[in-house]
Amino acid sequence: MLTYFFDHQLIRYCEEQPADWREAIKVSCQLLMERQIINQVYVDEVIACVEAFGPYIVIVPGVAMPHSSEQSQGVFGTAISFTKMKEPVVFDEQDAEKNASLFFTLAAKNPEEHMQNIANLSEMLMTDGLISALEATNNLSEFEDVMRQFS
Repeated sequence: MLTYFFDHQLIRYCEEQPADWREAIKVSCQLLMERQIINQVYVDEVIACVEAFGPYIVIVPGVAMPHSSEQSQGVFGTAISFTKMKEPVVFDEQDAEKNASLFFTLAAKNPEEHMQNIANLSEMLMTDGLISALEATNNLSEFEDVMRQFS
């Protein structure tokens, strides 16, 4: 799956640290917006879901999976992008396990693709040592090193 991000140019290393989790979600959605896979409606829905349900998108410590419903009016295709923040983003001041620096932003046009994206991403993230290896990267060249190591 790491090669998917590389081959589709869906990797971004954030130059400026987002001010808060809302800004981090916006940054993590930029690549998908630039490719017209999603629009601002989808970004707003993701933020509204976290406001309503809490930081459920932080699936394991260090990793966030921003997404909304496949029925969103703001989704036009299926893709996953990878964004690495300079520092972990705080989603819950009371729970350090809800901080994340790795953002895998999902967009899917139908339920099957949505579930397949989640399954593929979950399988990849269960690879021993991968999360810490990605957290240690600071640029595309280092990402490529991790991609070769875990392929």
